[in-house]
Amino acid sequence: MATPFHDLDEFIALPRVSGLALAPDGSRLVTTVAELNSKRTEYVSAVWELDTAGQRPARRLTRGAKGESAPVFTVDGDLLFVAARPSEDDDKPPATVWRLPAAGGEAVQVLSLPGGVEAVGTARGADVAVVRGPMLPSARNVDDDRRLRELRKDNKITAILHTGYPVRHWDSDLGPAEPHLFVTNSAGAPPTDLTVAPGSALRDAEFDVSDDGRFTVTHWQDPAPGASRHAVLVRIDTDTGERTVIADDPDADLWNPVVAPDGSAVAYVRESYSTPDDAPRISLCCTRFGAGPAAIAPGWDRWPTSVTWSRDGSALFVTADQDGRSPIFRIDLADDAVTQVTFDDYAYTNVNVAPDGVIYALRSSYAAPPHPVRIDSGGVVNELPCVEPPQVPGTVSEIEATATDGTRVRSWLVLPDEDAGPAQAPLLLWIHGGPLGSWNSWHWRWNPWVLAARGYAVLLPDPALSTGYGQSFIQRGWGAWGDAPYHDLMAAVDAACAHPRVDADRTAAMGGSFGGYMANWIAGHTDRFDAIVTHASLWALDQFGATTDASYYWLREMTRDMAMANSPHRHVDAIRTPMLVIHGDKDYRVPIGEALRLWYELLTESALPADAGGDSPHAFLYFPSENHWVLSPQHAKIWYQVVTAFLARQVLGEDAGLPETLG
Repeated sequence: MATPFHDLDEFIALPRVSGLALAPDGSRLVTTVAELNSKRTEYVSAVWELDTAGQRPARRLTRGAKGESAPVFTVDGDLLFVAARPSEDDDKPPATVWRLPAAGGEAVQVLSLPGGVEAVGTARGADVAVVRGPMLPSARNVDDDRRLRELRKDNKITAILHTGYPVRHWDSDLGPAEPHLFVTNSAGAPPTDLTVAPGSALRDAEFDVSDDGRFTVTHWQDPAPGASRHAVLVRIDTDTGERTVIADDPDADLWNPVVAPDGSAVAYVRESYSTPDDAPRISLCCTRFGAGPAAIAPGWDRWPTSVTWSRDGSALFVTADQDGRSPIFRIDLADDAVTQVTFDDYAYTNVNVAPDGVIYALRSSYAAPPHPVRIDSGGVVNELPCVEPPQVPGTVSEIEATATDGTRVRSWLVLPDEDAGPAQAPLLLWIHGGPLGSWNSWHWRWNPWVLAARGYAVLLPDPALSTGYGQSFIQRGWGAWGDAPYHDLMAAVDAACAHPRVDADRTAAMGGSFGGYMANWIAGHTDRFDAIVTHASLWALDQFGATTDASYYWLREMTRDMAMANSPHRHVDAIRTPMLVIHGDKDYRVPIGEALRLWYELLTESALPADAGGDSPHAFLYFPSENHWVLSPQHAKIWYQVVTAFLARQVLGEDAGLPETLG
């Protein structure tokens, strides 16, 4: 039976749900749904209201031409959101804050900043809103910032003078503007700058506003030795702007602060600094004003990914990777008791707790994309009407393998429908990035169903360094990327090849970012695969370490000896497998130099070099305008077209043809 995954145009047109916001009284719930624009060239998101009881269909609230995002409720139930709405005078305006009244009517713009608005937070019990937005460092105020921006624009000046690090992040050049926090209200009172001269401390800052609106808490990044950054937590008074450090750990960064409902405490995530010998540890902490910080559930061997207070302040609801899922857990603060709330095969995000204790969240898995759910007492989960989920062309199950050191290695195995082709399907090993992550949730960009629709079995393993299996499982691969992770992957492939529906004689491997690194490492250490696809991959670790956008983070682990022992480029002469290299020029996390060097060395030094005429079994798909992920819809379509054509030729012996849009 045909599904949207059989037709790439239908696949990229599937609507995508993200984010969740709950009104203070628990009566209203909204999400955002992104859909293709009329030209099919970008996704445009809109705010939709959900029925908290799960009876009525979702209702669209906004229809801006450029979309809306980041909805939050005010104390009165009005809805604030961020949108860039073109006008006759400005067809590319910065993002501004808009308010949609609870009583109905049209949305009105309530706050604009010359550099745009990046994020909005509101107080649950007061008419206070805090927004994050950039301002040029020499600007005295918002009006002066507007003047300076026009001056740079009119003179076509893009130069940036740096005196610190970093200078880039993911796909963006940093500076010269610096993020600030401003306080206002739902009516758009003139914004007050809470963070005069913050430098780069608030880039991507996560902040939370106390229920009474008297203060906000944010992480604050200060320069540290070795061109690094050190994140502390600060409390900022919304009346005076007075800033106080409330938590500072010299051995860790502190992230994701959330203020207790009564304003007496702040829970947060602590990420210890790694060393060449020790992996980082992510744990929960809480600082009570007047009492100082304390660890929460210190014996719990999981990495928290989000934190939400119960409304009575007695517990935290936490999500964490676990065994290929990401359940919700409840941690009681009185005794640090950890209780698992959800037990299905899903990963949960965007947890919101209502006054009556009902939990609302998004969840996804390899069987379904993100969708909103309601979790009642007792852990009963009910889906809320929203976007109709697409039918998938196959089944997903778990398989397990035993690594060379006896460790259990688990994977998801996606199989195509039994009536879709031969009795046995060729196997595609798909390696996740990170490397500190897990295959446990739906991915629009790394979607196994597109390959399953073309007859492949897709193996999604969690090798050493994966999260959700305890600290020791991460430590197994730390500083030794080519050792335990590689052997775990080979053990997982052996287990998958023993499955009766898998054709062990037709196999390929693929990965992105760290998964691309592993694909490169595999290429130089085994010829068991018929084809290898490497996307945004690390190739020469000594080169990568100093050129990535956050070198200090990677170099804590990546010593000279580690880089030499684990760098794939040192094994290029052993590569006998055709490789497809994919990279975007705007990728600053894994700079384009990695792909350029890999491509040249494949053609000149591998066991499958280019011939005298320049022809090669290898290929290089290059995106000049894309970043680490390749996000634009039509480029994502080309990505899948080229990948499936390459696999068809090398694995199936078929000529699938390339898209005419490549010219």
